[in-house]
Amino acid sequence: MIATATARPARLSIAGHGRFVAAIVVDSVGTGVFIPVTMLYFLATTSLSLVQVGAALTVGGLLALPAGPLVGGLVDRYGSKPVLQAANLAQAFGFAGYLVADHTWQIAVCAWVNSAGRAVFFGCYGVTVTALAAPGDRERWFGLLGSLRNLGYALGGLVAAVAVGVGTRSVYTAIVAVNAVSYVAAFGLLRAVPNAKAGRDAAGGWRQVLRDWRFLPVVGQQLCFAVSLFAFSIAIPVYAVHVLGLPGWTAGAAFVLNTLLVGFGQSVVVGRLRGRVRSRVLVAGHGAFAVGYLLFLAARGVDVTAVAVGVLLLGAAVYTLGEILGGPVSSTIAADSAPDALRGRYLAFNQLAVTLAGATAPIMLSGLLSTGASATWLTLVGVSVLGATLATVVGRTVPAARKRIGNG
Repeated sequence: MIATATARPARLSIAGHGRFVAAIVVDSVGTGVFIPVTMLYFLATTSLSLVQVGAALTVGGLLALPAGPLVGGLVDRYGSKPVLQAANLAQAFGFAGYLVADHTWQIAVCAWVNSAGRAVFFGCYGVTVTALAAPGDRERWFGLLGSLRNLGYALGGLVAAVAVGVGTRSVYTAIVAVNAVSYVAAFGLLRAVPNAKAGRDAAGGWRQVLRDWRFLPVVGQQLCFAVSLFAFSIAIPVYAVHVLGLPGWTAGAAFVLNTLLVGFGQSVVVGRLRGRVRSRVLVAGHGAFAVGYLLFLAARGVDVTAVAVGVLLLGAAVYTLGEILGGPVSSTIAADSAPDALRGRYLAFNQLAVTLAGATAPIMLSGLLSTGASATWLTLVGVSVLGATLATVVGRTVPAARKRIGNG
């Protein structure tokens, strides 16, 4: 049985870290505009099919997989700031390329640049947060930044909802341009952020990381969790509009609901979870994902449009509970499992799971959606069950996962 929560701690202060927080928010707004319309953008601006677009994005993502291992050593040697800035510039160029891409190979190249930049960014992100947060506050910092990122996504999602409703090529083009500019702005904000602990001793290197058998289930669990995160943003717009035949604004509304709930709820929930065992919270997160997927499937059998929209949004809310529960805890377990001198490599290895999920999700989900609603959502239920199983294993074998939230 999960232990009851203890008294709520004092509120976190972001004094001295305002520019880093601002860079995260700016990045998130641009991303929030584009994520809900990724597939719809290419369907509107090119003559490619859904499967062709999914394949191009997947190829680009797969080509970016080596970026994760490379960034780990760079962060351990030079610190996270210069690598973060390089990631922002790469994504700015990648999204600018989308503006002129109209062939499969061109989309794949731009997706490669974007995926590599994203993998590098999040490989550094965890190291930066871990450096600025005390051990007992790491879930709260990951929760706070997750909340702010999702509020940025929500603001972008509002714009995306309008864009889907309009559905013109010029509107979609403007979205991509805004996203490219947001990465340039984030790069500028990071210039004033101090670098985090460069030049640390990295004895053992990648050999030590890969031989740490207890960390492998952590990465496997992260892979399942990441598949669920990508599933919502990629599958719901196509499922709601093209499969269920719901109004175009429905996809944007689901995304905004998700981001607002995380944005306003994650910090509160993490505070309420103080004192609970990390691994058990992670298992509950995967369980909420599974229930959300079953509700998405249930919407397929509803003939009344208003009711179908309601079921879909209910599924989005339950799904979001899984994201709120699992996100900060998963990040903290990975960070606390790594030795200080090799944290860049450990978190890069963990980020490799996220990159792999991002690379395979477009082709996997487009293929499943082409097969049918049951194939899509029941497969994802299976992914959640596997994730919960791995989270249980992590709780038994990884000391950081057996700790209670807020107790470092």
